[in-house]
Amino acid sequence: MQVAVFSTESYDRQFLDAVNTATNANHEFIFHETRLEAKTATLATGCEAVCVFVNDDLGSETLKILAEQGTRLVALRCTGFNNVDLQVAAEVGIKVVRVTAYSPYSVAEFAIGMILMLNRKLHKAFNRGRDDNFSLNGLLGFDLHDRTVGIVGTGKIGIIISQILHGFGCHLLGYDPYPNPQFEEIGDTRYVDLPELLANSEIISLHCPLTPENYHLINAKTIAQMKPGVMLINTSRGQLIDTKAAIEGIKSGIIGYFGIDVYEQEEHIFFKDLSDTVIQDDTFQLLQSFQNVLITSHQAFFTEEALNDIATTTLSNITDFEQGKPLPNEVKLPEKVSAKAYSIDTGTRRHGDTGM
Repeated sequence: MQVAVFSTESYDRQFLDAVNTATNANHEFIFHETRLEAKTATLATGCEAVCVFVNDDLGSETLKILAEQGTRLVALRCTGFNNVDLQVAAEVGIKVVRVTAYSPYSVAEFAIGMILMLNRKLHKAFNRGRDDNFSLNGLLGFDLHDRTVGIVGTGKIGIIISQILHGFGCHLLGYDPYPNPQFEEIGDTRYVDLPELLANSEIISLHCPLTPENYHLINAKTIAQMKPGVMLINTSRGQLIDTKAAIEGIKSGIIGYFGIDVYEQEEHIFFKDLSDTVIQDDTFQLLQSFQNVLITSHQAFFTEEALNDIATTTLSNITDFEQGKPLPNEVKLPEKVSAKAYSIDTGTRRHGDTGM
């Protein structure tokens, strides 16, 4: 099958080609570095399938163009599908498949790294050392042992980070509309409602999908409920946090540490080398100016194991479609749920945490 692959980097080509060869799938990949959107959709002319990533635009206009050109499959090489208009896809006869799971350790371990770096100021110490500045002033941190950490979303990733933090000796508060028995089995854990988690946690880490209900879950109101000086970590979806409200929280001192691997307007920034340009997003530029903010470029998933899992599942999804087999990873618009209400949902309703 001929597949147009968008938003590709060298590592995408490496892993997709390796699995394609190893499985004898014999798909013909046409790699494009550009992002898929309405104005680039013609690049997929004649391709029965497109393979896309988190910031590609599979809105109504793009999908209609793809369908007119003969595309019948959208293969997401990610877990989230908030960038796909599922109702329009169904109307124009395009199937949508995704990667339902990949190494959850990749995101959980990365979130721990962000916590440690922000707390112990490792990035500052590294930069100082390169300038032969070995002063300890301004590098004071705190023990994670005996600290209370709030985990928002206790799916696969949420469980793993909870296990790691339990090893540090942390007390764990969990919030999830669908409680996971595995969370309570870890020890020194308990489920609470969101206001209690916000009020009592010294560190809060988000590990949940983006749904209509939790869009801007972290906003001015919820930030006001947090402990002063809280550390807030987000490796899930940028739109979980109202960035402007977070900036006000940082300026007021309520948010003492802010670590994000995702950003709500990241599609025009992340996965690109913008070092020779001026980023036009004033909100992002302001966020970068704070000394207690750590921003990484949606890389939490980026491990060999995760990329191999993603490539393997993506190839399997495409091959199943080509051979007319059932599609176990197909994404469908649920019955009795409006397209508007579900178009930004990025995971299953139960334990649907996502880092990509």
